[in-house]
Amino acid sequence: MNQCERCQGRGVLTVGEKPCPNCNGKGTTESISLGEASDKDMKSLIESGSAKCSVCQGSGKIPITEICPDCHGLGREYLCVVCKTKLDSKKELCERCAKKPLVHILDPACDIRDISVGEIYQGKVSGLANFGAFVDLSDSVRGLAHNKYLKSRPEAGDAIMVTVRNILPNGNIELEPAELKEYNTVEVEKDLPLSKASDLHSQVGKTVMIKGEVIQVKQTGGPTIFTLADDSGLVFCAAFERAGVRAYADIDSDMMVRVIGEVSLRNNQVQVEIKSMKRLWGGDASVVKDQIEKAIDLRAEPAQTEFLVKSEILDRLRPAMKAVAKEIRRAVLKSRPIVVRHHADADGISAAVAIEMAVLPLIAEVSGPDAEYHNYRRAPSKAPFYELEDVTKDLTFALEDQSRHGQKMPLIVLMDNGSTEEDVPAMRQAQVYGLEMLVVDHHHPHKIVDQFLVAHVNPAHAGGDFGLTTGMLATEIARMIHPEVENKIRHFPAVSAVGDRSEAPEADLYIRLVEDRFPRDDLKKIALALDYEAFWQRFNDGRGLINDILCLGRLDRHQKIVELLCEQANAAIDEQLRASMGNVKSTKLPNGIIMNVLDVENFAHKFTFPPPGKTSGEVHDRLCQKYDGKPVVTIGYGPDFAVLRSRGVRMNIPQMVKELMEEIPNGGVSGGGHLVVGSIKFVGGMRKEVLAKLAEKIAACSVDEVPLKAPALGAEAI
Repeated sequence: MNQCERCQGRGVLTVGEKPCPNCNGKGTTESISLGEASDKDMKSLIESGSAKCSVCQGSGKIPITEICPDCHGLGREYLCVVCKTKLDSKKELCERCAKKPLVHILDPACDIRDISVGEIYQGKVSGLANFGAFVDLSDSVRGLAHNKYLKSRPEAGDAIMVTVRNILPNGNIELEPAELKEYNTVEVEKDLPLSKASDLHSQVGKTVMIKGEVIQVKQTGGPTIFTLADDSGLVFCAAFERAGVRAYADIDSDMMVRVIGEVSLRNNQVQVEIKSMKRLWGGDASVVKDQIEKAIDLRAEPAQTEFLVKSEILDRLRPAMKAVAKEIRRAVLKSRPIVVRHHADADGISAAVAIEMAVLPLIAEVSGPDAEYHNYRRAPSKAPFYELEDVTKDLTFALEDQSRHGQKMPLIVLMDNGSTEEDVPAMRQAQVYGLEMLVVDHHHPHKIVDQFLVAHVNPAHAGGDFGLTTGMLATEIARMIHPEVENKIRHFPAVSAVGDRSEAPEADLYIRLVEDRFPRDDLKKIALALDYEAFWQRFNDGRGLINDILCLGRLDRHQKIVELLCEQANAAIDEQLRASMGNVKSTKLPNGIIMNVLDVENFAHKFTFPPPGKTSGEVHDRLCQKYDGKPVVTIGYGPDFAVLRSRGVRMNIPQMVKELMEEIPNGGVSGGGHLVVGSIKFVGGMRKEVLAKLAEKIAACSVDEVPLKAPALGAEAI
């Protein structure tokens, strides 16, 4: 029974107007009923001699109506319970269906209040006695068919149709078997008002009905746990078939359902003990889905925060940053797992942890205190792009969690990687399995990746460059996701700026913002400690240790661990440079560039800190000090790779890689990075040809008119 859409439940339609007969169209009257008149009407009558007409409410006109042809004046749309034909009277059945008896099938949640004397019901014989047969009409409705009504002795478990003869004052139900050859059936649902998940804490002990989307199905050693979301929040619903046996096997994730059950508390958390669960179809499912999506969309809206520093680039990036923040909030609100993939350096780590600090409190608030262990994972990547190795691990974990725990496929958030053409192979694999991806990065972007992404933040899209680090972008996004996190992560942009040696105006502003707590030297130590620890962590997130390095825990422990890691890192760097610096070959090119070349495969320690990229950066720092004021390029090469670092040179490494791919087609060239800092891969047999061509391209580069100041020693190379 639905409200008539045409007359909006009134049963009549307004087709015109006519003068009010009570006031003759004037809107006022000189007499009123004392019993019905208000103080205002009495005052108007006394002061002006007239009062507002009570019939037309002062308009002077009354509507002309006629009976609504759609509902025949009923105000509601009555449908036949069997064939759903529209009826013109308040009946259950149309004339055709009324020719056959109607058998009612009770929902498992129905009780004695949902049955009527004289109606026919479908039941199951649950027990036999000397005086008759006990018949279950639902889980909580049982009646007795006395022997005097039984023409034959049924067996326990037999399906039987019975007429309710009487309901005694003590609740006993008298049944009589009904022998039917042809009949119609109708399902009787428990008639309860719709409750909201957010209101269930005040309804403990009561039976409620909720409608929503199944977010997750988890089978325990006992009951089956269904996580249900409506437009107000999440609630856990438990159903028990047998120990370890899946209840409601036909109900799975992403389905819209109606649940009836009793509200209880389990470990101080609201839980609904399911009495009945039914999948919704068609329009009923669409209505529930639309309500949930609208509510989540509203709740997922990011906070309106002001940036910590003034920046035109950030202002232009705000829409894209809000889009990323909103998608992350939506994932949390829908209890969807989130995987944060980040480059394993100071910039990538500070960016990822900023998002982590914002997301974890929301996950606990929405899905419970233990949800972070199931709905969130942070994973470092050695390369500054999404490798096939990375996506293989992410897909393996995701598919296993989906199979074992009924989880949805995760949202992948790529930090300090994801913008380049090298990311495409992994993204294509992720797309096959429906993984949605977000990217926050400052590497030089390629437009090809956007087809795989839901949202993409990169300063190059707003006229900026790699100087605006991922840590800066991520910290501002984290504040949009959860503003309360600001005090914890306020120094993260400065750490990333120092770690990536940013010379953008924003870098200086972020550093000055926290210099009262973290002087520049302390920021350098934190960045170096992160790089050093990330090398030994390999593919682990090292959450506790990383948090201490970033000063998210005890201050004394932060200071001790940073000092210790920096001492060990600097000792390893000094040892590496003692072996390497004497083997650097320097050449002054015709354009004035000092090109330095180091074979890191043969003249540097392997499989230890610093790795080849970091070693090349440290060598480059020393050479910049040596050739202060001059343009410098340093190439650290191995059997099948080359790492480039430059200072005071106008380069475009991604463009160089493209040209090398075309000019040496059998060289297997790939790579990229920032415009002036990056890496190149090639096949070992073509190393000589690739490096020679690379040197030619460097010799063709122009130099800055005012060479940049040499970097301070100890800072991390990108």
